[in-house]
Amino acid sequence: MPIIRIIDGINEVVGRIIVLLAVVFGAIIIYDVVMRYGFRAPTRWAFDVTTMIYGFYFIMLGGYALRHRAHVSVDLLIDTLPYNVRRVIEALGYLVFFFPFATVFAWRAYLFAERSFLQRETTWGAVQLPVYPVKMAMALAAILLLIQGISEFLKIILDKREAQHER
Repeated sequence: MPIIRIIDGINEVVGRIIVLLAVVFGAIIIYDVVMRYGFRAPTRWAFDVTTMIYGFYFIMLGGYALRHRAHVSVDLLIDTLPYNVRRVIEALGYLVFFFPFATVFAWRAYLFAERSFLQRETTWGAVQLPVYPVKMAMALAAILLLIQGISEFLKIILDKREAQHER
């Protein structure tokens, strides 16, 4: 289905781009350590920046992780069941747990980001960095997670899972 390919493609591209932030994150930490211990001149901004980058990194990879089935699941019990029973249980799990959670997460994250943006919220550190971009990213990440959930649910319903060879 085109919708599945589009959603999977979006989360794949976002995930591959966001993964590059790990390099930036590591470089800033190394820079701060060298400045602190090598030159006795610690940075005032590195802690806040790395905290924000890590938060952005962590939250933005939710949809990517769901696409690659990297989230926690109770495979111990489900793996012993017949394939079609597993499909029903997974579909019900999305309907009962995932979609209500992801919808509330997206809505609350949007309100959280909106309030932060309107207040022009900043960090409390020595260097006051804007917080609202990371909170806006949280709302975007919630939407990416929700749409990836739709893709995964459709794959279950249409029996289009990539791991069909496990039958």
